[in-house]
Amino acid sequence: MIAAGTLHLVQPEKFVQIVPDYLPAHRALVLISGFFEILGGVGLLIPRVRKFSAWGLTALFIAVFPANINMAVNRILVDNPLILWGRLPFQFVLIAWAWWYTRPEPKK
Repeated sequence: MIAAGTLHLVQPEKFVQIVPDYLPAHRALVLISGFFEILGGVGLLIPRVRKFSAWGLTALFIAVFPANINMAVNRILVDNPLILWGRLPFQFVLIAWAWWYTRPEPKK
């Protein structure tokens, strides 16, 4: 998460391209999502805020899903439809992974 979020900040142009046209301020949305992806990744490493961070990442993965759909439908950045459409189910894997961190801590 930290690496992916950093990529949003270092190379925002690639991510700006996949933001759907109906959303405003593409660059700002990319930078904000990158910031929160980094923040969520760091939060997963801190037990005290891990659940909160996991809920935030779950929401973020849901929020960016339209960009992944836009990327697949319009073949943005990648021309291989298998890769583009294969990313969509992977988003659900990421959502499940983040949600897994929201479970109660096991009793010791």
